Amino acid sequence: MKMKEWQMFFLISGIFLLCYFFPLNLVPFKGPVFEALALVKWYAREHVLLCLVPAFFIAGAISVFLSKESVIKYLGPEADKFLSYGVASVSGSILAVCSCTVLPLFSGIYKRGAGLGPAATFLYSGPAINVLAIILTARVLGWQLGLARAVGAIVFSVVVGLLMHLVFLKEEKERPRAEGFQMVGTTDERPLWKNTLYFAAMVFILVFANWGKPGAGDTGLWPLIFQYKWWITGVFLVSLAYMILRWFKRDELSEWVSSSWGFAKQIMPLLFLGVLAAGILLGRPGHEGLIPSSAIENLVGGNSIFANFFASIVGAFMYFATLTEVPILEGLIGAGMGKGPALALLLAGPALSLPNMLVIRGVLGTKKTAVFVSLVVIMATITGIIYGALF
Repeated sequence: MKMKEWQMFFLISGIFLLCYFFPLNLVPFKGPVFEALALVKWYAREHVLLCLVPAFFIAGAISVFLSKESVIKYLGPEADKFLSYGVASVSGSILAVCSCTVLPLFSGIYKRGAGLGPAATFLYSGPAINVLAIILTARVLGWQLGLARAVGAIVFSVVVGLLMHLVFLKEEKERPRAEGFQMVGTTDERPLWKNTLYFAAMVFILVFANWGKPGAGDTGLWPLIFQYKWWITGVFLVSLAYMILRWFKRDELSEWVSSSWGFAKQIMPLLFLGVLAAGILLGRPGHEGLIPSSAIENLVGGNSIFANFFASIVGAFMYFATLTEVPILEGLIGAGMGKGPALALLLAGPALSLPNMLVIRGVLGTKKTAVFVSLVVIMATITGIIYGALF
């Protein structure tokens, strides 16, 4: 990295360390500003090192080592629609990341040549089609809501992607020629199986390092994996280190690190600003921001169009860490929230957030971001109304 890049690196690292070690106990006041600082500190501690950093390296690897031809073949604008949207939805759901962790990965495949539709499907499916979150929803909030969330999220991911493709069809047809999709790095010197193992190791590190704590009384594979998750993560770390040392040249590794850093410096500042803003406006779970939770609870009772729309809007702008939406909704439903608005929030919330929107705008631009967010909010509202009428 050049000198200015090093300066930027130390600046971002310094801000991260300040947030990570911020002495909240010395802050002499409470209120929205305190909640914003607390949310940023929590985000820095819980999501940056284990979620975002691995995601940045995966995104950098996609940009450098993943064959442009493969991305265009399976996810490109001219690819078979059934194949491309199927691959995008399955790829996103397997990762099961939060709305911010998915951003570097989305940016990587989009800049590599993926069509807007499949990229949008991937962007929604990653945080929304989370198998554990769906199971937890069914167990805590009832099987009807869990099933509705599962079906709604799967359908949403494909429909949102298809609508994004249709709305910007003209631009999508011109994009390959306009952007050129220049090759970065090389992929021909290693066989496919080596690149596959390399990517798989990074994905498994991301998945197992963030393996969620099971609920009280849970038995089976999930708590067993949680018990040994650091051993499993360590095995994949050692495997990745071996691959890096034996299979890659120095200039390739340098290009990989440079590309990963490019995603980090683009995304990290926007994420922290977004988390800060979300904390000021909505606070943390169980704590008040500028918008009191009592006002939200009063506005989402029943099954009116407004209640469902308001729940979708709040869900879209509020930041939910993976699985935190379930206990939050449990409290809101106990306070009188309708079942329709609850589903609307579940479908809009995990997939979107204010930090998420800021970064998407940096990748897609204001117009495409506005359409993507609007589609998610409108579809969540309609689905909530239908579900509330049925149940």
